[in-house]
Amino acid sequence: NKVSEEAVEISLKVTNQMGVHARPAAMIVRISNNYTGEIWVEKDGERVNGKSIMGIMMLAAGKGTELKFHADCENAKDFCKEITELFVSNFQEE
Repeated sequence: NKVSEEAVEISLKVTNQMGVHARPAAMIVRISNNYTGEIWVEKDGERVNGKSIMGIMMLAAGKGTELKFHADCENAKDFCKEITELFVSNFQEE
């Protein structure tokens, strides 16, 4: 399981009222799919593919949950910036 020098890890807190339901999960996947490489989302030691809506929804990340993103992809820093903006915007819900 090689991790390139590009690999970045960030933790983001879910702050929107409804947590990561279908729509936010789809938004996360849409961003993840713009990047070539591996993106993983982790919650309490459970790790899922950042490009899988079902995987992300299975994490059942409610409000206040901390999600860790592992991006081993090209332009990983851009991914982190984009995914951080998505979380900061509360998935454009509020």
